[in-house]
Amino acid sequence: MPESGGNTMHIRSALVLGSFLAVGMIWGGSYIGKAAETWRDAGRSVTVKGLSEREVPADMALWPLHYTVTANDLDALQRELTTQSTRIRDFLTRSGFDASSITVTSPQVTDRFANLYGADRPDERYQGEATVLLRTPKVEGVKQAMPRTGELVSEGVVLSPNYDYRTEFLFTGLDALKPEMIGEATADARSAAQQFARDADSHVGTIKNASQGYFSIEDLDSYTPDIKRIRVVTTIDYTLEK
Repeated sequence: MPESGGNTMHIRSALVLGSFLAVGMIWGGSYIGKAAETWRDAGRSVTVKGLSEREVPADMALWPLHYTVTANDLDALQRELTTQSTRIRDFLTRSGFDASSITVTSPQVTDRFANLYGADRPDERYQGEATVLLRTPKVEGVKQAMPRTGELVSEGVVLSPNYDYRTEFLFTGLDALKPEMIGEATADARSAAQQFARDADSHVGTIKNASQGYFSIEDLDSYTPDIKRIRVVTTIDYTLEK
């Protein structure tokens, strides 16, 4: 009889222990399931890009008028450089530009006899080059004056246009546009995230990470350098929530 009572107690202890183990497994399984669900939700995100783009007129023009003169002595060369510089300055002021917007570079002088001999030598020994640079916000004025440079040629000014001395049109007002364009790019990115969320049966949550690209300013096209296209792209990671 005592032995039978001891077995009964062992059986009861085993049943109690088994019950605790069962409850623990159920609770643990539920906890693990919740944790796994939370982990999955925490990893749900979408990365999208947003774009803002503007077309703006240039607000600054750089117009270099490069000219060349030749002479057989340096004094004559200097006088001719000064004469042609004065003619170009007069042309620009007649065209409505302020004298304070005009500068002249130091001349570059070349001895054309240095490496040539006999019949290969040119008629005049020295060649001088200089540039009259106009820097002005009067972009329309520059566009109107450029076709009239023939007036300078008729006055004996030998202009030397090439790629190194091309007219440039600039836009200097980017700082004023940055806040609004960043806002537009961010809104564009969120719109893309919302579309993705709808397709995934979710909704957009908080921003996990965001990076702003650089602002680019380019000519609208090769024929319209005075109109600029400004672009900025933002990249944003959004969480997705059920």
